[in-house]
Amino acid sequence: METKTYKTIDREALEWPSGEWDDEPDKMQWQDQDTGLPCIAVRHSHSGHWCGYVGVTDGHPWFGVTYSDIEPYPKVHGGLTFTDMCQPGDTEETGICHVPGEGEPDHVWWLGFDCHHSGDSSPLNEKYAETRGGVFARMDGYETYKDLRYVRAECARLAKQ
Repeated sequence: METKTYKTIDREALEWPSGEWDDEPDKMQWQDQDTGLPCIAVRHSHSGHWCGYVGVTDGHPWFGVTYSDIEPYPKVHGGLTFTDMCQPGDTEETGICHVPGEGEPDHVWWLGFDCHHSGDSSPLNEKYAETRGGVFARMDGYETYKDLRYVRAECARLAKQ
């Protein structure tokens, strides 16, 4: 499978400040090199944080299992926060869906995590920091933006588990 990227979010309309996210796409799909599992990274359409997903096929012990019931529970940034199939209406450009490569299954169960936890930052957080002089109980230097490289590495870690 080839890596596919999509840039769909109007960052200017959302008034995101300039940052590390400027040159990143808003969605990327690829196949994990070591496991062959499909992976997706999707940027949240408003706050701008990343979510990462790995797809498993029928026959995998985690296929069809709700994220809170998966055992052994995988180690991934912030823990799993999503499990489901592609949803009707999800688009190739923005949804938690992929375009399968030749010989790759399209019927997969997505396991997902997000980068919007304590210690995480996002374009929206940075916007608020600029306009309000700080966000919530922000501790400078503590919150970091988890970029696409980080999300890809976490997807690889999840895929191996």
